[in-house]
Amino acid sequence: MRKTFGTGSVWEQTLGYSRAVQVDNTLFISATAASGEDGIVGDDFYTQTRFILQKLGTVLADAGFSFEDVVQSKLYLTDISKWEEAGRAHGEVFGEIRPTLALVHVLPFLDPKMLVEIELVAQKGAS
Repeated sequence: MRKTFGTGSVWEQTLGYSRAVQVDNTLFISATAASGEDGIVGDDFYTQTRFILQKLGTVLADAGFSFEDVVQSKLYLTDISKWEEAGRAHGEVFGEIRPTLALVHVLPFLDPKMLVEIELVAQKGAS
């Protein structure tokens, strides 16, 4: 079984991707930025990470998953020296769940105000 989840974003249509794809009991969520209705939310790594995780919580719930189902998390940071700020926000959500984690240093994103993107994989029955 394969099911896609979208947000209606013009980017999804233009680039040909889905916010999330569920295959059987596994949900793959595309890298997500701190974009809100009025642009990028927050100007620091902690605030953007916290906002992204709130967005991802909604994506998980819409697909019938929760943070407890997350088995892999990837944080893409434009400044790796700020890993502790992003990590603190990540730890507030995943401290007891403890999925696998990758911290990846990247070049600037399409919008230079974007400091962080997060990608998740969740699996039912994994918790």
